[in-house]
Amino acid sequence: MERLTKKEEEVMHIIWQIGRGFVNDVLEKLPPPKRPYSTVSSVVRILEKKGFVGYKAYGKTYEYFPIVSRDEYRKFDLKRVIRDYFENSYKDVISFFAKEEKINEEELKEIIQLIQSKQNQNGN
Repeated sequence: MERLTKKEEEVMHIIWQIGRGFVNDVLEKLPPPKRPYSTVSSVVRILEKKGFVGYKAYGKTYEYFPIVSRDEYRKFDLKRVIRDYFENSYKDVISFFAKEEKINEEELKEIIQLIQSKQNQNGN
């Protein structure tokens, strides 16, 4: 899997949202400013070449659908961010959010409970 550009990611989010659709469906969901049909069509074709979307042909019209799920891409991209910006340290990620006051004590407690619960399930 490879990282998507901002434009590709924007279109992919819409495809994940609608599930299946045509280029016109994607165009309708894009925020202003309005993009040319050909631009959006090109981005969708790039996503297809990258293996993110599949399609069903109806003559010369194509209905697109996601092949890579939002969760799969989120995991891939988050791992990349953690590797590139936090030297593969999940502790540093949590510390960063705590220092930036983006995570509170209650949320940290929930994270600890999730970890403990997972360890109990795995017999540790």
